[in-house]
Amino acid sequence: MSVNNALIAKALELKPQDKIILIEALITSLDKPDPEISKKWIQEAEARLKAYRAGKTKGIPAEEVFR
Repeated sequence: MSVNNALIAKALELKPQDKIILIEALITSLDKPDPEISKKWIQEAEARLKAYRAGKTKGIPAEEVFR
């Protein structure tokens, strides 16, 4: 599917607040989480927390991380 120039021209004619609504709707439509990826990240986070609590890894102070 290609976007035609008439659609783009119509979008550019919108009021600023309507452009924001359109942009947010488009971004939201692209930002659909993948359940499999989310599941893997949860597993990874749990494994890292378990390793930290068991003393197998050390944390990094926030000051150092944000430097």
